[in-house]
Amino acid sequence: MATVVQYDELGSADVLQLVEVPTPHPAAGELVVEVRAAGVNPIDWKLRSGIRGGQHLAEPRRVGSDGGGVIVEVGDGVDGWAVGDEVVIVNGDGTYATHLVVTPRQIIAKPAAISFEEAAAIGIPVSTAYQALRSLGVTDGTTLLIHGGSGSVGHAAVQFARAWGAAVIATASERNHERLREIGAIPVAYGPGLVERIREAAPQGIDRVLDAVGTDEALEASFELVDDRQHIGTIVVGAKAAALGIQAWSGGNPLPLTDQEQAWRAEAIPAVAELAERGGFSFELGTIRPLAEAAEAHRESESGHPSGKLILVP
Repeated sequence: MATVVQYDELGSADVLQLVEVPTPHPAAGELVVEVRAAGVNPIDWKLRSGIRGGQHLAEPRRVGSDGGGVIVEVGDGVDGWAVGDEVVIVNGDGTYATHLVVTPRQIIAKPAAISFEEAAAIGIPVSTAYQALRSLGVTDGTTLLIHGGSGSVGHAAVQFARAWGAAVIATASERNHERLREIGAIPVAYGPGLVERIREAAPQGIDRVLDAVGTDEALEASFELVDDRQHIGTIVVGAKAAALGIQAWSGGNPLPLTDQEQAWRAEAIPAVAELAERGGFSFELGTIRPLAEAAEAHRESESGHPSGKLILVP
């Protein structure tokens, strides 16, 4: 038997259930991965609570899209993969599980240099950060401000931007400043005087802003620092983006991603794997819990203050 996390009604983290199901087998064109680690993303609890895509559930819904694991069975017609291959799972359907059926499009080879827990931290945060920076036009010589630099998306965005030659200013709580310095950002504390501290850190001015916190303070500071609001993007308050005149991706944005944005998200996964293989990308892992503590992981994510990517281990 396999174990999965699922829910059959929308609500608080208490609706999550740990259940046993028959161990899956692949159909033609599919593989089965034994999941070694699953990543927890905000979209997981937003769907569970009904904030995103709220509707009556016709059947139980499984949870999670990011993970890392080992192929244990290969279906007919699948080439290039073998039992025992270690993989990164992206856009999976229910990675909070011991076993998961995937297609070849949902996996990439896991670099030997990274752990299964780090593999589970790649998917949504990395693809979101990469695509957002591409959409903003961040490149060599850009000065980028990231609100929320110590979160999983912010952490990835700092590293991509620095790899591309951009200067990065990142807001964060002071306890996270040393880590931001280690990955190449200039950290700035939240609170009164934020705009002045940013200007002191970047006397050359701010060219682009990525908002990963969505607070009034972050938005107001961005508007004061950047003249063209199309040079500001958010992944949090997408529902207000049109009214504010800024760009938005995910985070409640009613507009779907463009084909180009989807392509950038797909491009991010092998890009970060290559960087990680060379030691040029590090992962900020938060609390690692057993699969049975999925509800506790959701509560920590909902608090808005997780330190790094939250991970579940079957």
